[in-house]
Amino acid sequence: MNNSMNHRKNTARIERQQRKIDAGFMDTQFPEVAGIVISMIYNQRGIQKSLPRVVNFFPGSYALFRVDCLSKECVDGGFDLTQVITEMIRNRRKAARGDLSCEGNGPSANHSTIAYEVAIQYT
Repeated sequence: MNNSMNHRKNTARIERQQRKIDAGFMDTQFPEVAGIVISMIYNQRGIQKSLPRVVNFFPGSYALFRVDCLSKECVDGGFDLTQVITEMIRNRRKAARGDLSCEGNGPSANHSTIAYEVAIQYT
């Protein structure tokens, strides 16, 4: 990996950490939520096998609902479910599903996608 790629990845890592801090914690931002589970099937272009993933958010978790891309070449990529989840909470919905493409700046566009299901448990 060249120095330019290392620099971009380090900068992206620092920015991700700052976004977490800025988002605050779930128990502060959404006190009515006991937990959130995101179940997804990760698909990467050129790889035949899909990868199931589950991400859990608890009251002490950061209220940043972004899941990182698994592609090694992806820079600052991922799947941002913040709008989906905040809309669900606003309307007190318990479940939603959909598809997203990675927002990353890797060497190839549209290199990965997810099919997701979100389940929210309220207090």
